[in-house]
Amino acid sequence: MHLAYPAVLSALLFCTGLYGVLARRNAILVLMSVELMLNAVNLNLVAFDVWLSRTARDTLHSGQALTLFTIAIAAAEIGIGLAIVLAVYRNRGTSDIDKLRDSAEPHGPDEATVTADEKAEATA
Repeated sequence: MHLAYPAVLSALLFCTGLYGVLARRNAILVLMSVELMLNAVNLNLVAFDVWLSRTARDTLHSGQALTLFTIAIAAAEIGIGLAIVLAVYRNRGTSDIDKLRDSAEPHGPDEATVTADEKAEATA
């Protein structure tokens, strides 16, 4: 098999994942898109490893070993990310990324000292 087929498939998977990261607002879908991008990288690692082992007669298969490490790290990353998303969902009631900006801490000392009554008076 030619190297172009898995490379094109990997590029399509990566672009699909990149679109998902940039266009989605749901945190779980963003995590799934990041996982899709990591799988595209893994496909490239294995494809280039097979291609280089044919030309160099190398039996080390370092690309496949690196893919196993990448899969293990991605699983741990997605597990931690999902735990954070679930904790945020329990506290805020939504996993919308745009609504999470409201939970940011105040930027300046003036915002930290303003009470709820002062905010109500300012808006009235």
